Formats: sequence, C-alpha cells, structure tokens
Amino acid sequence: MARLARLAGVLAILTISSALLASCGTGDATSDVRHSCVYVKRALAVESQSEQPGLSTSRRHELESNALSELLRATPSAAAATSIDGSWNPLMTTINEAERVPIPDLQASLTRLCRVADSQTPYL
Repeated sequence: MARLARLAGVLAILTISSALLASCGTGDATSDVRHSCVYVKRALAVESQSEQPGLSTSRRHELESNALSELLRATPSAAAATSIDGSWNPLMTTINEAERVPIPDLQASLTRLCRVADSQTPYL
C-alpha cells in the first residue's frame, strides 16, 4: 500500500511539473500573436478601404498592395508565436496564404484568430 501511495505521489508531481513546463513561454507566444494581430487588423482595415465604391482601379490596386504589405509584416511575430506555442500555427499559415489567396477570402479566419488572441483566454 505504501508503494502505491509513493507511486501516486510521484505521478502527481510529474503531472504538475509537466503542466507547469508546458505553460512556460505561453505568455510570450500570446504577446507575439497580439503584436502580429495589430498588423492583421491594419491590413483588414486597408483592404476594406479598397472595397469602397468609386475608387479608381489604380487606387484600388494601391490599397490592396498596401493591405498585403501590412499583412505580411505580421509574419515574423506570428512565426515567433508559433515557435513558442505550435497552436498558433493556423494564424501564421493563414497570413502566409495571403500571397496566394485574396485577403477577403481570409478575412473571416484572420478575424476569428485575432479575436481569440485578444481574448482573456487566448488559447486555440
């Protein structure tokens, strides 16, 4: 019986230690992902401007290009967050898809991911 109690104690300590070690760095990941989301929100705002009626084609293209540039500026912070906590990989991947997929098609995902990042419990 004493052996079983000792084993249970060791397992409890290992479980608690694992949980504590797994949470190390999560705050840094959250900080990085929130920094990334600043650029994401700017990009979405500029993209929204590009969709306004009455813009010339050149102005629309300029705004779309600026939106893509802002979005790609979010990549380093998203990559850093992913390196710390792999659960943020969807944000980094979605940002990188902007080079192949129009931003309006990514808007819902980017908005949702940044909403999670800005929440009180930013865990995916």
